[in-house]
Amino acid sequence: MATAVPAERDAVVRALDGLPGVDVIAAGVGPALAAASTATALTTARLEGAPYDLVVSAGIAGGFAPHAPVASLVVADEITAADLGAETPDGFLPVTELGFGTVTHRPPEALVREVAAATGARPGAVLTVSTVTGTAVRAERLRESHPTALAEAMEGFGVAEAAAAHRTPVLELRAISNPVGPRDRAAWRIGDALAALTEGFGKLAPVLESWNPHDPHDSHDR
Repeated sequence: MATAVPAERDAVVRALDGLPGVDVIAAGVGPALAAASTATALTTARLEGAPYDLVVSAGIAGGFAPHAPVASLVVADEITAADLGAETPDGFLPVTELGFGTVTHRPPEALVREVAAATGARPGAVLTVSTVTGTAVRAERLRESHPTALAEAMEGFGVAEAAAAHRTPVLELRAISNPVGPRDRAAWRIGDALAALTEGFGKLAPVLESWNPHDPHDSHDR
């Protein structure tokens, strides 16, 4: 499990403490540091002869209202880098339209369904950004470009890139602390989101214990 900051890590640990084979790290804020920290953890585990079967990006996030209200849970059916590309006179172009790179990773479909059923999390796209949205205009633009987007965070795509490099499936589960849009720190409910994260991972534990990464009926894109 990779969170951004220690408070998120602790919220997950409270739910999963004692579950065998599960490690939770505070990988850092932003896609670059999250990717580097996750890759280091994956490499270390592989060198020690105990590679991970799954990588999970977890934490709190902004939610696109009204689709993902505060204190609700979202599970990513796609993890997309929303601002990786180029601004042009005709608008934003993702890096893939420039002829290289990747902008989306898709978690295993069956696992997403099981997580949604167990936790009540709504499945949808979780966007990764390097600059958090602070205006209604940008929130609307992101939602127009990614109609299934439910949440915005800063680490998921970096975690997914590291997982893909190790050919390991990835999952992203987020608890909503605030709406995406104009920044109003006074209205953020970080405590409620962290509590929802703990509750969600408590319900997720049986899914993680029973999930088979080699199930031929499941698939995920790299």
